[in-house]
Amino acid sequence: MERTTSKELALAPLQDWGEETEDGAVYSVSLRRQRSQRLSPGAGPRGTQAPSPGADTFLHYRTSKVRALRAARLERLVRELVSGDREQDPGFVPAFLATHRAFVPTARVLDLLLPPPPPPLPPGVEIKKTEGRDLTFNNNLRAVVSVLGSWLRDYPQDFWDPPAHSDLGSVCTFLGWAAPSGAEAREAEKLLGDFLKNAEPQQEEEERSQTWAGHPGVAQIPRPDSPVGCLEEVEGLVREGPELLDFSVDDVAEQLTLMDAELFSRVRPFECLGSVWSQRDRPGATGTTSTVRATVTQFNTVTGCVLGSVLGSPGLAAPQRAQRLEKWIRIAQRCRELRNFSSLRAILSALQSNPIYRLKRSWGALSREPLSTFRKLSQIFSDENNHLSSREILSQEEATEENAPPGSLPSKLPPGPIPYLGTFLTDLVMLDTALPDMLEGDLINFEKRRKEWEILAHIQQLQRRCQSYCLSSHLPILAALRTQRQLSEEQSYRISRVIEPPAASCPSSPRVRRRISLTKRLSAKLSRERGSSPGGSPRDPSSSTSSLSPASPPSSPRTRDPPPGSPPASPGPQGPSTKPPLSPDLPGPRTLALPLSGPHISLPGQQGSEACVVRVSIDNDHGNLYRSILLTSQDKASSVVQRALEKHNVAQPWAQDYQLFQALPGDRELLIPDNANVFYAMSPAGPGDFVLRRKEGARHTTSVSPA
Repeated sequence: MERTTSKELALAPLQDWGEETEDGAVYSVSLRRQRSQRLSPGAGPRGTQAPSPGADTFLHYRTSKVRALRAARLERLVRELVSGDREQDPGFVPAFLATHRAFVPTARVLDLLLPPPPPPLPPGVEIKKTEGRDLTFNNNLRAVVSVLGSWLRDYPQDFWDPPAHSDLGSVCTFLGWAAPSGAEAREAEKLLGDFLKNAEPQQEEEERSQTWAGHPGVAQIPRPDSPVGCLEEVEGLVREGPELLDFSVDDVAEQLTLMDAELFSRVRPFECLGSVWSQRDRPGATGTTSTVRATVTQFNTVTGCVLGSVLGSPGLAAPQRAQRLEKWIRIAQRCRELRNFSSLRAILSALQSNPIYRLKRSWGALSREPLSTFRKLSQIFSDENNHLSSREILSQEEATEENAPPGSLPSKLPPGPIPYLGTFLTDLVMLDTALPDMLEGDLINFEKRRKEWEILAHIQQLQRRCQSYCLSSHLPILAALRTQRQLSEEQSYRISRVIEPPAASCPSSPRVRRRISLTKRLSAKLSRERGSSPGGSPRDPSSSTSSLSPASPPSSPRTRDPPPGSPPASPGPQGPSTKPPLSPDLPGPRTLALPLSGPHISLPGQQGSEACVVRVSIDNDHGNLYRSILLTSQDKASSVVQRALEKHNVAQPWAQDYQLFQALPGDRELLIPDNANVFYAMSPAGPGDFVLRRKEGARHTTSVSPA
């Protein structure tokens, strides 16, 4: 039998050892422990390979050093693509190819990667073939060709550079002399031909992907000035054809799943990087995130359909409105069965939004079964107590395929799942905000890119699984989805007040606890960079002014959903506050947003220094758009204002014209003095949402790009 000690069982196969510096590059060093051989002392002649029956067998292990490039200059990173040891560091090449556009253009990488062609030989001179001639050069050529093959196959969009696509042309030229008969050369030529042929259709497709849900086709409702005017406008809308809820639950859920699967499969993972998505509103960056914007548009459309169908007929009696609520709950349940977490999240967000959540008579008319289903589904996106979070459930869904019997046919495995993309956008924005791009000595922090690649690789894996859905388009349902009346947040709130005027209590509304803790989420992503601190505590997004979040539903900026046993805040007879709602910066204009406050983390190399991620908006005529920044325990208000203005593309010299306020529950605000330490001055009772407001007497005007 084999004997192992408890110490051996406790040893991990891979243990962190430290760091090494070589030629200006920093490597992380780990010790890999592998079983090498089995020996049975005294079991037979010396050198016998097989142990004698019944003899004790001892395990021998071999420990080897494994190095992974952690930080280096660009030239060293590109050289590692060719000369790196792929057995020791198999993740370097895919991590570089997946994330390089975040820190260097494709053209610059090609300049450093592609060797020049050999000089032409004089007429009449022949090459003398000698054994081993230019062996190193040929090995480098093969390595470059291999890297280009992976690049062309996995990330062809990196070479999209209309109208001439000069980067791809350089690749074709190199492969033409380095490997003219190889599959890589054929792939490059084919890709270039496709780019030149489909240049105009692709541009039109990207434009449609950003506005398909929109417009035209969606009934536009003018902004009302009063609840009565809003009621008359909604009642006056006339549309042809059946409404969305006229179709069966299965048909609606399947069409939503079909659209979500197609849009998610088209997402270019690079667009999800925090450094790319957070800069989507900068001048000239409109088309850089078109595939992610398409998923945001779809998410908004589904949420709008729920709001429009439930609130769009103010004259309905409570039992009739309850039927609509029940049907949407059943559609959400069917999406869960189809493993479509994107539309599931969108439907739940709308049902949990304050305009619908406050309708006590409608919720009271629901039977016990749909209410129970609604509560169970809502727990999927809650990290509270012992409930499984959406991440854990998604992992369980993926494990279904991994644990399938070896002989199982792919057709017998369940398709999907389709994730809620906001979960990945949250992680990537947090990584981009918390980890620096550059380290001391002007070294590129490639460890950050490895962590980002882990998330992008997960997205790619899910995209492949989404190809297994076998659903057919049902045009009448798609038409009904397009023409479903869409209500803005302001209109939804006004109509909700018309349906059920503010009351003293709301006992019949389902009480869904909505809290989120990002401490585990952030510490897991940064485990190698820093140790987590127990200082952070979950916060309640119901007191936030954001519209939607990955783990909490939207809430009206006027009223807050009541905690169990307490009445909701009434907006009063004067009507809703004139203060505009704070629109989150991730990941869309109204949805897929996230609260990024709360988790306190320890900064690497700074003992006693902590930090948390907060969101800052500017109060101006362009609307309030959040930007996420890393707040450390050393930051004064003036430095926070400067960094926030930089994120909002506002000139730095204007920083002295602004004051920093923290948004508190109940539409209250806390003024942070200019010389105060924001980390310790901020109220722990409020969300980590801040607003920049101009000081009285300031003369400058600001202009930022709205979402």
